[in-house]
Amino acid sequence: MFWFLLITMVVVVAAVTLAVVGGGDSEVLPEVAPEELVDPLPAARPVDRADVEALRLPVAVRGYRMADVDDVLVRLGAELAERDARISELEEALAGAAAAGDAEDGRA
Repeated sequence: MFWFLLITMVVVVAAVTLAVVGGGDSEVLPEVAPEELVDPLPAARPVDRADVEALRLPVAVRGYRMADVDDVLVRLGAELAERDARISELEEALAGAAAAGDAEDGRA
């Protein structure tokens, strides 16, 4: 009886191992194509908060795809730099207009 149980246990373990490993030429799990980033950021207008909130980056085996994340961060960084430059220009123009207004008030 002992030998029968031992042989049965070996057969069951071997069958489970072959089922998990995929004993044969057929694949147990087919290869899945990696997710690709579909860039939802608008090209025709500046990025706004809703665009960033709607952004979903594809997941890779060990987290996010670095190239996709880098592309998005470069795009967002460039747009922030453009906005900062525009804000600086407007603040300088406002300061110049305020100084010109103060000079006119002092002359009158």
